[in-house]
Amino acid sequence: MMFKVTRSENWKNPQDSWAPDAPRWKPRMLPVGRLRWYWKGPAQGSALWRLRYPFTRRTVLRTRGVYNPKTLRAERTIVDRRPIYWALGLALLALLPPFVDSGALLAAGAVFCIYAAINLCWMLTIGTAGIFSLASPAVVGAAAYGSAWLSIEYGLPWWTLPFIGSGIGLIFGAIIAIPATRLDGFYYALLTLGINELCRVYVVQSRVFGSATGGLYGAPSYLPDGWDETSQLRLGVYACLVLMIAALFLYRFVNGTRLGRILRAAPEKKEAFAEATGIDFRSARVRVFLISSIALGVIGGFYATHFRGASPTLFSFDLVLMMLAMIVIGGLGRAEGAVVGTLIVIVIEKYLIDWGPARLILIGLIMLGVVLFLRGGLFGMKQQFRAWRNKKKSERRSTRAEKGGEMLPEEATETRDKDQIFARRFDKQQRDFLKTLVTDEVIEEHRAKPLGQHSEQLERLLVYFRRGVQNDKYAIVATVPFREYRVIALSGFRGVAPRVVDDKVYATEDEAYHGVFLRRVQDLLES
Repeated sequence: MMFKVTRSENWKNPQDSWAPDAPRWKPRMLPVGRLRWYWKGPAQGSALWRLRYPFTRRTVLRTRGVYNPKTLRAERTIVDRRPIYWALGLALLALLPPFVDSGALLAAGAVFCIYAAINLCWMLTIGTAGIFSLASPAVVGAAAYGSAWLSIEYGLPWWTLPFIGSGIGLIFGAIIAIPATRLDGFYYALLTLGINELCRVYVVQSRVFGSATGGLYGAPSYLPDGWDETSQLRLGVYACLVLMIAALFLYRFVNGTRLGRILRAAPEKKEAFAEATGIDFRSARVRVFLISSIALGVIGGFYATHFRGASPTLFSFDLVLMMLAMIVIGGLGRAEGAVVGTLIVIVIEKYLIDWGPARLILIGLIMLGVVLFLRGGLFGMKQQFRAWRNKKKSERRSTRAEKGGEMLPEEATETRDKDQIFARRFDKQQRDFLKTLVTDEVIEEHRAKPLGQHSEQLERLLVYFRRGVQNDKYAIVATVPFREYRVIALSGFRGVAPRVVDDKVYATEDEAYHGVFLRRVQDLLES
């Protein structure tokens, strides 16, 4: 029987390996699995786990009940930690203004909150309702101009402007929603883009809306005139932050009610199936569109009272493109994407003024990179990374399975005892390690002394062989006592006789033991 063995670099003298000061092997331990970290909380019964958004079935914290077999207690784990991150981020925004003295920074913070609120409401239209409308800036602009003009003409107080804006937004949204029932996709986007441009041309040429002054100003404001500029800006930031939080709650409310569930049941390219099952997704879309228009009207009225008027830039094509960049960078259909995308664009737009037009190129490059390399914006990166990691894990698992010893992926999904997956993986890694210990010196050492004390390499091999399963396990049998020995293989079943593996006869017991050892080594190298 021939073996292809090589001298191992770890080979040591058998006598030296058992010396008291001899270094011991430390085999590299490979990670068997990876567990995701979850915060463990008390079992059900706490009021925290029942906290829901008002009038919805959506809980504030999505948790999962688990049974811990070690502690024998029911535990709760927070599966979705995004509300906690939201709370921390909003708390940070609320704590910053008192420590900021820069007027430009405070003004940029107010602009960020207003545009984030607009994008959250816009996300209801293009994300939840699936209507590709580009008329959201037009609704905000119409509400701002209308409320500002009415307040100037009739002397209305500032707190009436958001209510007036909501009415204008409802009327404007109802007008735009009519073609939405017949048009879809690219054609409706072109229509709403044309509405934006018509509104801009109208206010630019209208004397009533300030064609000579570049805008309509003079509306009452909630900012006290007696305050200094910094205090007014800080109050403005807090007011805009409240507006953004209100828009966020509206987004969560619509998506958590039956209306949002209807629209999630009728996604794009599955509308026919939803309609066949009795889901009236068309009316649901129109209702969400009207809700979004009312909210955008409120934002328009607030815009008029915050900036004391409105300007034609609200209808400009540049603003539409900039807001599209915010949504694309953050991710479509995600509230956190709308806010973070707005923050990135506002920071580049307001704090890189010295770059000139180059900052617009930077925004374009970021948007291009997100479109090319990320699916779902920045907040789709995590899901995309998990898909890539699972793909690589499957490839590595398939590679190891091709070498033999591990459980195939198809087999692993069907087995009931998942511990077998890791047991076979560990056995594969152990055999790979033991193969490196098979050398001519080890074989010669066993031939010279099959029983007794051996080197550490040989002892590891023998321990592994002795620990094997009983099925087809090699043993020796004395066919003629003290003169003839043969190698047999055990059946592993009671009442089933072992089988003789070959015709070779050994004259001594030690030769028979070495014959068994050679067969086990041969099986190890071929595995």
